[in-house]
Amino acid sequence: MPDTNERAPAAERKPAAAAAHKPRRRSALHRQPSHRLVLSNRTIVTHGLERRVWLDLYHYFMTVSWPKLFLTFAGFFFSFNIVFALLYYLVPGCIANRNPEGFWGDFFFSVETLATVGYGDMHPQVLYGHIVAGIELFVGMMSIALMTGAMFARFSRPQARFLFANAAVVRPIEGKTTLMLRAANARQNIIMEASAQLRLVRDAVTLEGFKIRRIEDLTLIRSQHPIFLLGWNVMHVIDETSPLNGENSESLARANATLLLTLSGTDETTGQILMARHEYGHPDIHWNHSFRDTLRVGDDGLSHFDYTHFHVTDPL
Repeated sequence: MPDTNERAPAAERKPAAAAAHKPRRRSALHRQPSHRLVLSNRTIVTHGLERRVWLDLYHYFMTVSWPKLFLTFAGFFFSFNIVFALLYYLVPGCIANRNPEGFWGDFFFSVETLATVGYGDMHPQVLYGHIVAGIELFVGMMSIALMTGAMFARFSRPQARFLFANAAVVRPIEGKTTLMLRAANARQNIIMEASAQLRLVRDAVTLEGFKIRRIEDLTLIRSQHPIFLLGWNVMHVIDETSPLNGENSESLARANATLLLTLSGTDETTGQILMARHEYGHPDIHWNHSFRDTLRVGDDGLSHFDYTHFHVTDPL
């Protein structure tokens, strides 16, 4: 019988010390691309999805800030002309009357070609120069058309100037405990057939112990407004059928609850659909409070809407 204590060949043996000093690889989670999302009262970091701006340029142009948008277009304009200036620079003498001499003369000729200025001094004088200038004009016109379209879409995008109160209140109205939220039309034009939806989002655990993020609809006393001009008090009665029945500030805090209010309507001036939303975390719900009145009748007999009291709540 072979000796069971026979040692393995040296080539098959792995020193324990070498294994102990083997560098550890980073976990797959840390190697994946991540993105930070800020949602109401929590921050979520997503992993595993690559954000490729080049594959979603339209969304990038519509969501990026105006300074970043102008910087992006300026960077493209400069890089575009640098590339074609290098192409002109590869063949000396392809541009007649180049001024200034050298690379920067080719750069400014590229700028004039892209803008179709045509001052009349510098021009291609060989076949190579004409070919490069033709390619630049073709690519440049398409690029300018795309940038113009992005600017127009960004400028003409409908934006709702809906104003939401910083807090929601819970107070009795007609003997019923009622959740009230306040919204206003800051543009002060008519929003036709405005509608509101209110939802409660909170953490929950099923009977099987499965943790979920539950979304529940809150029925509104009035979910439609025919002419949303100034203000709108959105109200939900907390009764036996309400998901908020029996809840208080402590229980909502434990469930990490959030109220999501969504408003939409048609702008009478432009005919465009306007949409806006606002989130209220559990600290933003003021129990046994009321909103301060914003509408009053002055000594002149006219109605006055005071926006300085719009966000103010008073304890009952």
